[in-house]
Amino acid sequence: MPPRRAAVSVVVFRDDTVLLVRRGREPARGLWAPVGGRIEADETAEAAALREVREETGVTARLLGLCDRREVPSTAEDGTAMTWDIAVFAAVWVDGEPVAGDDAAEAAFVAPARLSSLPFVRGGLDAVAAARRLFDGSPSRDGLRQP
Repeated sequence: MPPRRAAVSVVVFRDDTVLLVRRGREPARGLWAPVGGRIEADETAEAAALREVREETGVTARLLGLCDRREVPSTAEDGTAMTWDIAVFAAVWVDGEPVAGDDAAEAAFVAPARLSSLPFVRGGLDAVAAARRLFDGSPSRDGLRQP
């Protein structure tokens, strides 16, 4: 069985838009995705999710909750097979405008109508859909809308 590594993916909503990054490094360089990255040895998945949002975009978010889990087969840096165990979180924007950082080439809040026209990483649109279901069902959503 290939080794497994823990990671997070975070779908951040601001009103009806979704925070996405265009990946600046392999794997999937040039493709759009929710913010994400590996979980460090000394942190929880929730802490990793919030850290990745800050590092990759400069945005501050508040987690709504875990909305999905994914297993993604991949190849490690040494060429061996491995699997990413990804915890997918839905979150809401708190502060900041997106600026590409860390390994992102671009970061932006994207309107739902544009999502289907963007080249996404495998499973990226599914993660957005899972997070959207949690976001739409969140009882505190109305209080999160910006004027």
